[in-house]
Amino acid sequence: MEQLKNIFSNIMDALAYEFINTNDVHISLYNILTLLLLIFLSRLAVYVIKKGLNRYQKSSSIDGFDEAREYTVGQLAKYLIYTFAIILSIESLGLDISILIASSAALFVGIGLGLQNIFNDITSGIFLLFEQTVAVGDVVEIDDLVGKVEKINIRTSKITTRDSITIVVPNHVLIGNKVINWSTENENTRFKIRVGIAYGSDTRLVEKVLINCAIEHNKVLKLPKPIVRFMDFGNSSLDFQLLFWTKDIWLVDIIRSDLRFMINQAFRENNISIPFPQRDLHIKTGFKD
Repeated sequence: MEQLKNIFSNIMDALAYEFINTNDVHISLYNILTLLLLIFLSRLAVYVIKKGLNRYQKSSSIDGFDEAREYTVGQLAKYLIYTFAIILSIESLGLDISILIASSAALFVGIGLGLQNIFNDITSGIFLLFEQTVAVGDVVEIDDLVGKVEKINIRTSKITTRDSITIVVPNHVLIGNKVINWSTENENTRFKIRVGIAYGSDTRLVEKVLINCAIEHNKVLKLPKPIVRFMDFGNSSLDFQLLFWTKDIWLVDIIRSDLRFMINQAFRENNISIPFPQRDLHIKTGFKD
């Protein structure tokens, strides 16, 4: 028994050995082990919470707990756990966090003034996670750039374009700029194709051909039914617009391309001409001295 007490006493002395010993800071092996334990427990807590949310989402999909909400709750939980772990880590190292905050107040003010955009992005990220105006998996359009939201972090978001290029977008862009979210609650999204035909063509035949081409495409919805609009009498053509609905918004450019191929072929078969811009050139001859 006495030997066990000595071993325990030696272990405690080793843990209490201070690597750094100043007036304000005392760091021992015990503090380092506590810090490592806090890091391990925080990562374990985040892992357990995400696994639990994933299981809950799968079992309660009827109640509307979708993947976007699962991601939001998981991200917020991660940030809260890591913030709490950082505070405990500072305390475990023997540092008084209140003293650190008070002594660094002026520094924080200077940093805050210099990093306003970063704080703006962080605030925007929190709003995105809570409001879910833009969620993970949504297809969005920003300044003519179309992409799918892959990840929303606290400061930036990752968007993957149709060319499989990942773009890092500051969160304030998704909050403050004009953003078109194609992934709305209504799964059916309407798109359009413009086409011009030569003057003198049978406009009702053109309408029929355009609608038939849209209906024949397997990615175009039959309901709502495609619509053709006679838009205007152009300078060189009669201008039409084909409106169609689809659920496959990610590949809509391919659908548009397919429809243009089909329309061009159908126009050839029905002797419908697609004009090209024409200009009259007047040449004056004869010069006076």
